[in-house]
This record gives sequence, C-alpha cells and structure tokens, in this order.
Amino acid sequence: MAADLAALGSVLVIIPTYNESQNIESITNRLRKAVPEAHILVADDNSPDGTGKIAARLAESDENIHVMHRRGKQGLGAAYLAGFEWGLDNGYDVLVQHDADGSHQPEQLPRHLQALADGADMVKGSRWVAGGSVVNWPKSRVLISRGGSLWTRAWLGIKVKDATGGFNAFKADTLRGMDLDEVASAGYCFQIDLVWRAIKHGFKVVEVPIEFVEREFGDSKMNRNIVVEALIRTTLWGVQHRFSQLAGLFKRG
Repeated sequence: MAADLAALGSVLVIIPTYNESQNIESITNRLRKAVPEAHILVADDNSPDGTGKIAARLAESDENIHVMHRRGKQGLGAAYLAGFEWGLDNGYDVLVQHDADGSHQPEQLPRHLQALADGADMVKGSRWVAGGSVVNWPKSRVLISRGGSLWTRAWLGIKVKDATGGFNAFKADTLRGMDLDEVASAGYCFQIDLVWRAIKHGFKVVEVPIEFVEREFGDSKMNRNIVVEALIRTTLWGVQHRFSQLAGLFKRG
C-alpha cells in the first residue's frame, strides 16, 4: 500500500464530530495505525461534551491530526463541505469521509485508496455489494438504508447500490469538478447528492465492500427529518433528470 499511497499523494481523512468524546480518541488512533501516512481533520461542531478539547489535545501531540472548531451544530453536510474546503486549500490530493463513531472501520480504508490508485475518481464503501455487510443493525435500519438506495437508483437511474453510504474517498480534482458550492443537503441526502454530482460530471465511481458496525457509544444522529429530506430531494432530482432526458430526445428528434 505504501507505493500506492505515494502515487496518490497526500491523504486527508475528515471526521465530523458532535458529542463524540467517547469515540474520537479511539477512532483517530485506529486511523493512524491503519494508514500512518494519512492526515486527519476533526471538524467539531462545538460539542458540549468536550470532543473538541480532546481533539485539540490529540493534535498537540501528533502533527498528522488537525482540528477545525466550528461555531455550533450545523449538520453533517456543512461539516464535510467545510472539511473539503480546508483540505483543498491545504493541497491534499485525496479526501476521505469517515464517521467518528466506529461504524466506519479505519482498517478498511486501504481498500478505498487502492481503488483510487486503480483509476476511480470517487470510491464508496458499500454495505450492499458482494462482501459488504452490517453488524448489530435492527431490521428497520436495514430497510431504510436498502430502501433509500433502491429509491435513488430508480429515480436517478444510477447503478450505485449503496447511495446513502458515508464512507467515501475522492480525488481532489473530483471534488473540484462537482460544484460543491451548490450543495445544500444534509445527512442521507448529502451522501446521495455527492455521488449523483460525481456521476453527472462524468467521474468514475467505484464501490468497495465494507462491514458497517453499529456504534457502541453515543447516540446516532439519524432522525426522521433526514430520511424525509432524502426522499423528497431525490424525487425532485429524479423528476428533473427525467425531464432533461425527454427534452434531449425532443431536440434530437
């Protein structure tokens, strides 16, 4: 993997946090062991449980760890967009989305990096391709996740099997070419938005299997509003996409 990483260039793993004091030290330690060359950016939304202070302490003792202290809870999408901007401004060649709660396993990150080295522009860790799985998930969560991806595939006409997954890696040029300043979605919808933009702009998206593990500590940030937003926005994007296809047919006719 060292040779592949050298070819890819510098790697930044972005970890958004809000009340992840029980998880942040463990996940950063695991990432540093799994991909020692990578840098980490903790984007903390002013967590009242002291997550930002723990991250700052870690950064003081490790030059590969950085912290972005944000004003308050502004949502997952906003945190990642701020992290992308920071990473691009600081010249990183590969940017990775990674949860703080242990559901994304750092030990599987080399699969993403290998896929990028092999020619992908965006890599999605997928629970629903061959070899992928979920651990300790209730059936309701499985249905929501699988249903969300099926809904997305049907409306947008894409082949990605885990459109809502959040363990993703991008080449910097991919992010630069995706009109990120127009992104206004969060949660599940944010993940769909990113892969949809990548596909629309002609980038190569590859899925690699991951084992997704339900968090052990802290509370999930998933809620009904996030799921509803994803359904509504995906449907609207799908309608616009179908109309644009029809318009193209009429023009050619």
